[in-house]
Amino acid sequence: MSPQLLTPEEKLADAKKLLSLPRIVVICGSTRFMTEMTEADLRETKAGRIVVKPGCDMKSPHELWSHPAEAEALKARLDDLHRAKIWLADEVLGVGDYIGVSTQAEIAYARSLAKPVRITHPEVDPDACPPAATSATSRQPAA
Repeated sequence: MSPQLLTPEEKLADAKKLLSLPRIVVICGSTRFMTEMTEADLRETKAGRIVVKPGCDMKSPHELWSHPAEAEALKARLDDLHRAKIWLADEVLGVGDYIGVSTQAEIAYARSLAKPVRITHPEVDPDACPPAATSATSRQPAA
């Protein structure tokens, strides 16, 4: 019988166990919530987790993305980098009371990889089931 080959994901999980690494949490969310991300980083770090998060706030002016063409190329590279952070992480923490298209895509990607996802404001989770609405007919007395 030939030995079972491990997937890259299984090799990474085994390496993390062998190295006794703490859980790795990636923070996702709109960069409009950078202050909240920093607070979440502090809390997760205090809880003993390794934290990775967006490193550039492209909504704030900076010489590195002051030219539109360079900014567009950088944004694409940063999106790829953030997906790599999600792949590396053990879980995802969505931060903020708004989840836009980019963050929805990041959460969907994490869930496609079977990563646990926590959301600081569960009511904005794109995959949360809305509470069952009470229909008008169910409130009417029987005839």
